Amino acid sequence: MPAKQTKYIFVVGGVMSGVGKGVASASIGKILQSRGIEVTALKIDPYVNVDAGTMSPTEHGEVFVLDDGTECDQDMGNYERFLDRDLTRTNYMTTGSVYLSVIQKERNLEFGGKQVEVVPRIPLEIIERINKAVVKAHAKVAITEIGGTVGEYENILFLEAVRMLKIKNPRDVVLVLVSYVPALGAGGNELKTKPTQHAVRSLNAVGLNPDIILARAHIPMDEKRKEKIEFMCSLEKGDVISAPNVENIYQVPVNFENDGLGDRILKKLRMLSGKRDMKEWREMVLKMNSATRSVRVGIVGKYFGTGEFVLEDSYISVIEAIKHAGGKVGCVPEIIWLNSEQFEKDPKSLKELNKFDGIIVPGGFGSRGIEGKISVIKYCREKKIPYFGLCYGMQLAVIEFARNVALMKDANTTEINPKTSYPVVDIMLEQKKNLKEKNFGATMRLGAYPAILKERSIANAAYLSAGALAKEDGKKQISERHRHRYEVNPEYIEKLEKTGLIFSGTSPDFRLMEIAELSQTKHPFFLGTQFHPELKSRPLHPHPLFIAFLEACVLRCKNIKDTP
Repeated sequence: MPAKQTKYIFVVGGVMSGVGKGVASASIGKILQSRGIEVTALKIDPYVNVDAGTMSPTEHGEVFVLDDGTECDQDMGNYERFLDRDLTRTNYMTTGSVYLSVIQKERNLEFGGKQVEVVPRIPLEIIERINKAVVKAHAKVAITEIGGTVGEYENILFLEAVRMLKIKNPRDVVLVLVSYVPALGAGGNELKTKPTQHAVRSLNAVGLNPDIILARAHIPMDEKRKEKIEFMCSLEKGDVISAPNVENIYQVPVNFENDGLGDRILKKLRMLSGKRDMKEWREMVLKMNSATRSVRVGIVGKYFGTGEFVLEDSYISVIEAIKHAGGKVGCVPEIIWLNSEQFEKDPKSLKELNKFDGIIVPGGFGSRGIEGKISVIKYCREKKIPYFGLCYGMQLAVIEFARNVALMKDANTTEINPKTSYPVVDIMLEQKKNLKEKNFGATMRLGAYPAILKERSIANAAYLSAGALAKEDGKKQISERHRHRYEVNPEYIEKLEKTGLIFSGTSPDFRLMEIAELSQTKHPFFLGTQFHPELKSRPLHPHPLFIAFLEACVLRCKNIKDTP
C-alpha cells in the first residue's frame, strides 16, 4: 500500500471528448515534477477491450507501446514525453482489464466464497490498481485521467472509485474537470458557460464536485466568465483556469504554471513544494517556438483518412518525434499528409515528391496502399530524397530494394502474398501459431528489445552523436520498442547485402534485422527501422534517428534553395 501522505489527482472531461485531458494531465504532472515532487500518471479507458492492441487506429488513434510490451492509449505517450519517465503496465487500465482481474480473483476463491457485487468490488479494484502504480513508481502524487466524458454510462464506476476515495481521504484528492467552452456570437468570441455548468451537474449526480476547472476554448477565458462558472459550480475564486488553444502543446504546462494552477493544486492537497524550476522546459519550448527555417516532411500512410478530415492521432508519436527533433535541429517541420493510394491510382503524382525535403512511411498493416508506398520508396531512393521508414516502412523498403536492385521481381511480404517467389519479409516462427489460432491480442513482438549497431553507419553515428549508446557485455547497444509479427527473412540477407543494402542494426544474436540503410555515398539518408523509434522520443531528449533525418531534410532544403 502507498504511504499515508500519497495524494491523488483525477482528471475528467466535460461537454465533449477530445478536449485535451491527456495533455492537461501530463502538464499537471510536469508542473508538480518541476517543484521537486515525484509523480506518476495513469490512464483509464472505459472500454471492454483488455488493452488497446485490437482497437482500430482510425477509431481510437495510435496504439502506444511501453517498454514492457503493454499496448495502451496514446495519452500514455503524452505522459512519458512530458514527465520524461518510462511507464509500465500498472499505469494503464481498461474496463475490460478491471473486470477480468476481479473475475479471475473470484475464480481463485480470493473473496472467500462471498457474493461479488459490482459496487464496491469494481471501484475497489480500480483504487487498488492506482495504489500499485504509486508504489511501483515511488511517487507522492498519482495523476489519473479517466477517459470519456462525464455523464456517460461507461465511466460511472471509475467516478464511483473517485467518490469512495474522496470520502475516505478528502484532503488527499483533487478532482480536475477539463471542460469545453464553446464560443458563439457574431464574432465567434462569446464564450458560453452553460455546457460546463451542465457537466458539473452530471458530476454532482454521482456525488462529486470538481475542485478545479480547466476551461478549454479556442481563446482565453475572461474574468467575468471565470467568476460565473465559479459561482454556479460552487468553486473558490481562482479555481477556474483558462486553457486556450496553443500552437505547441509543450507550452501548456508553462501557461498553467503562469496562471497559478500548481499553487491551487498544492493548496488543496495541503502540500509543500520546493522552488519552481521549469528553466530547461521553458528553454526547450522557446527554442521550438523561435525556429524559423521550414522543412517539408511528407508522411505517407493510410490510417488518417476518416470522413472529411485527417485523423492525425493515428500517427501522433511520429508527429511529436518530428517536432522534438525540429526543436533540436532548429527548424520548423511542415508536415503534409500523403495518402498512399493516390500514388497507385496516379503514378505521375510521384513527381510531387520533389517538393518535399523528406518522406516518412510509418508503421501499419495490410495490403491497402502497399504498392503506392513501394512506388514512393523507389522514387525517394532514385531521386535521393531523404527517406525514413518505420516498422512496415522498413519492410517495404527492403521489398522495394529486393525487386528493383537485387532483381527479385516478385519479392514481397508473406503478409500480402503468401505465394511470392521471394518472401524477403516473412512472419516470425513464434507468431505462426497465434495467427492460426486467431490469437491476435498482445501476441506480437512487443516492447523493448536490444540491438547492436554496425560502426561507420548512419544509425551508429546518430546514436553516438546523441550519447544514446549503452554498453552491455562489452558491446555498445540500443534498446527500442517493437510492435510487429513480420521480419526480414534471414534467407535473403546475404543477397540483399551483396547488392548494397546495409543491415546496420541487428538483434544481439544477429538473427533479427533491426535497421536497414544505404551508404551515404549512394544516398544522403535512406534508413528504415523494424522498431518504432518515435515511441522513445521526448521533447527534452529527441530521438537520434529523427534528428539525423531532419538534418538531412534541412541539408536538402538548403541545397535546393542554393541551386541556381
